[in-house]
Amino acid sequence: MMEFMEVLKGRRSVRKFKDRAVGKEIIEELLKAAQMAPSAGNLQARDFIIVTSKTTKQKLTKAALGQSFIEQAPVVIVAVANIERSSRIYRSRGELYAAQDAAAGIENLLLAAYSVGLGTCWIGAFDENAVRELLGIPDKTLPVAIIPVGYPDEQPAMPPRIAMERLVHQETW
Repeated sequence: MMEFMEVLKGRRSVRKFKDRAVGKEIIEELLKAAQMAPSAGNLQARDFIIVTSKTTKQKLTKAALGQSFIEQAPVVIVAVANIERSSRIYRSRGELYAAQDAAAGIENLLLAAYSVGLGTCWIGAFDENAVRELLGIPDKTLPVAIIPVGYPDEQPAMPPRIAMERLVHQETW
């Protein structure tokens, strides 16, 4: 197990995967990590769909504007913001909070995957309606990310980061 800061600094978006299965137990651990993320009111307004079918992965690739590496991954996880669950308490803010809940879970999942030697990529560019229809995602939910998961067949370099002085503001903007 890696040190936490090593995980933060080392995780990259991986788009090439080895032809090697990922065990069900490992996927379950990643989902447990996702579920441990904070959530508004502890409503945990996020759901995850696990896809291993080659045909479904091909259709997800098409829905994701042809990003072919999706179908090359042995497992794909689709993260869904459960707006209905959050809106019961938070009404009009429920959509925002559910999206935040999903995003927090996604980040935990990505970091957990890297810590056990897996590669992932957070994909947000996709046809939401096509993904919804393909996976039977109900109304009052929002597919937030498609995440291919597998053993990496590349080691991407760290992309440049914006200087902290440009990102951090004291007291006011």
